[in-house]
Amino acid sequence: MAEVSFVVLERCTRLAVRAGPEAAEAIGGAVGVTLGDAPCRATVAGDRAALWLGPDEWLLLVPDGDAPTLTDDAARAFGDRAASIVDVSHRSVAIEVRGPRAADTLNAFCALDLDPRAFPIGMCTRTVFGKSEIVLWRTAADTFRIEVARSFVPYALTCLEQGRLEFAG
Repeated sequence: MAEVSFVVLERCTRLAVRAGPEAAEAIGGAVGVTLGDAPCRATVAGDRAALWLGPDEWLLLVPDGDAPTLTDDAARAFGDRAASIVDVSHRSVAIEVRGPRAADTLNAFCALDLDPRAFPIGMCTRTVFGKSEIVLWRTAADTFRIEVARSFVPYALTCLEQGRLEFAG
């Protein structure tokens, strides 16, 4: 069995949300996933996730094609409260990194402490992977999701392969 594997995930809808607490609550209700207020934590409801990226900023990940309906529903929900929702689906690509050496492979190009005590399941953050900015989310004990700019995907995959080679036997 391989120590680590990685795969480019299927397309999804990505919505960048900026909102204050009241608008965030309304938007979460409209889109079906709570926009949590715990720093660097993801909330998940079925096939939807909201990744906390800042005090008033989330990245919503929902099934592909849901953006038009969701943005309309969310806009109606927050009404005249200050908020913005932008469809950024085509900006990034998701890569899943899985296996008992997934954290070690990522650490070849990312300086974050990915020990489960420091970066537990559900934690997410913006960080740097090599020379590219990513959003990193630990989805399971040995599984991470990377959101990387589309133009950096070949670079990120090359870095992952280099990191994986260290553990090839």
